[in-house]
Amino acid sequence: MKIAFVVDPLDSFKIAKDTTFAIMREAAARGHALYALEQDDLFWHSDRVYGNARQIELTGEQPRWYHVREPARMPLKDFGAVLMRKDPPFDIEYVYSTYLLELAESQGARVFNRPRAIRDWNEKLAIARFPHFIPPTLATRREALIREFLAEHRDVILKPLDGMGGASVFRVHEHDPNVNVIIETVTHYGRRTIMAQRFIPEIRDGDKRVLLIGGKPVPYCLARIPKPGETRGNLAAGGTGVARELTKRDREIAGALGPALDEEGLLLVGLDVIGDCLTEVNVTSPTCFQEITEQTGFNVAGMFMDALEAACAIRPRKKAG
Repeated sequence: MKIAFVVDPLDSFKIAKDTTFAIMREAAARGHALYALEQDDLFWHSDRVYGNARQIELTGEQPRWYHVREPARMPLKDFGAVLMRKDPPFDIEYVYSTYLLELAESQGARVFNRPRAIRDWNEKLAIARFPHFIPPTLATRREALIREFLAEHRDVILKPLDGMGGASVFRVHEHDPNVNVIIETVTHYGRRTIMAQRFIPEIRDGDKRVLLIGGKPVPYCLARIPKPGETRGNLAAGGTGVARELTKRDREIAGALGPALDEEGLLLVGLDVIGDCLTEVNVTSPTCFQEITEQTGFNVAGMFMDALEAACAIRPRKKAG
């Protein structure tokens, strides 16, 4: 089938670790045709959503790992699947893209993850739906509430609701001399809602990325261990990824969330688990396929393509209109 990938510029891919590239490679090995689009290639005209799609072929070589053909205007419903793999930040243009993709879905396109679900499941706030799995947490933009939370828990993490890769994540102690400026910075002087969570000491053992594909967990997670002197395990912040088998608690969390997320049309989800606590539900462009596969031999991209092929085979197209 023809698979359209909505992605960042291809030249920005770091193919040694990029999950979208791993999916492309597995799809190509199965004989699927690959097409790439960026956000500005999506548009609606008259009664259809189109994409200026460029067919690509993988070369298996670096640095030019792909050949690309001239773009062609194609209705999104003409693809067997459309994969939304644009990285955050989840800004207003990202929202507009999900609106266009949702329109395309109503015309018969099969879009993964489902656009409405991407909007509805904010990667930070989604954990509020599962309070029995999470650490003490607060979402607010009010300084007074943040200070109350800090006074109660003494050691907390503050983070924006729309970030990625550990950007603008702060650890704050009760008597931190910089607490005023940190709160001002992360909330934009009270204009931006943030999340505060009690600091979880088990971060020293890694911020675990537990992948759900079609509602089922990959049997291995990637524990992202902070570098010395750092509290963020994100690979983008210098963390080291170590693949591990899922613990009993990891499986409990995955088993509880998996069916609900799959029912929402979230084919691929990355749960973040520190110790025994769920901290985030990542639905935009979850990663860590290649690291897990390289360290364990488990073909994560293969599991994903199995699920994608099954979803496209059994999920009927909606009538155009």
